[in-house]
Amino acid sequence: MKTLTFPPKSHHQTLLYSTLHTDVDTLDADIAVVGMPFGSAYSPKSFGNDQSKAPQALRELTDRFVREPDHYDFDIDGPLLQNRDDIKFVDCGDVLPNLAVPGEHYAKATELVRKIISTGGLPIILGGDHGITTPMLRAYDALQEPVTVVHIDAHLDWRDEVDGVKNGLSSPIRRASEMAHVGEIFQIGLRAQGSARTEEYEAARAYGAHLISAYELHEVGMQAVLDRIPAGGRYYLTIDADGMDPSIMPAVDGPAPGGVTFLQARQLIHGLVKKGRVVGMDIVEIQPSKDSASMITCVTAGRLIVNLIGASIKAGYFDK
Repeated sequence: MKTLTFPPKSHHQTLLYSTLHTDVDTLDADIAVVGMPFGSAYSPKSFGNDQSKAPQALRELTDRFVREPDHYDFDIDGPLLQNRDDIKFVDCGDVLPNLAVPGEHYAKATELVRKIISTGGLPIILGGDHGITTPMLRAYDALQEPVTVVHIDAHLDWRDEVDGVKNGLSSPIRRASEMAHVGEIFQIGLRAQGSARTEEYEAARAYGAHLISAYELHEVGMQAVLDRIPAGGRYYLTIDADGMDPSIMPAVDGPAPGGVTFLQARQLIHGLVKKGRVVGMDIVEIQPSKDSASMITCVTAGRLIVNLIGASIKAGYFDK
């Protein structure tokens, strides 16, 4: 038995009533949840940041996202798994770092995601800070066609390095642009300030990234954005919580008014599922200690995951 992950310690040990499965050698899943609490820290102090608590927080709120998995859900026109007893839905637990071997957890995460997608599974990744997207995307080099990256974020994430760290939370889209198997990049919800300087903005433009500010999104609507994304593709969706409007996802380090609404994000998820195949999704940068009393940030994240699961099953992704 090969151990890449460890079981979560929480009231709900898995997300959305899925089955706990930490043995990678026997992993064969249609939908697989992976917790990735830790990224690549810029300093020892920032290694155990509040985002590292998010995977556990999301699992513990499972019964707030879906009270009963067999009840009808209007978001997805049916129950969570669409009354399909044959859907193999698992939670692989958390990929944890080895402090004696820096970066080892990134390699483990890539190996695990490669295993999931090798049998046609859909990985759903719970971050962690945005640095965790980099090892996830590396796993898609096994696909025979380019992956389109669809990115919801207030920030550009094109820094080459910060304090000598190249795989941190400010760099995932820059690293994605360097991967031969990544094609077009769509960045949605950009606004305010982040770590990007003019040189990073120019690098993104030079690559050909589609930079869609939150203001353009609100003016033209999500359907117009979807229409720009090529049909029939393979899409990896990465959602930074600060890309969403802070009225529904306030528990972030850098809240900025005017973000993506829940209805827009839901429309994007359903639209991508219908246009081609969503091959992976992550949700990152949630800081549970900053959430509201109702835990609306985590609930919003959970409902976005529910929408992807229900829509992908309904679209026939896992028909045998």
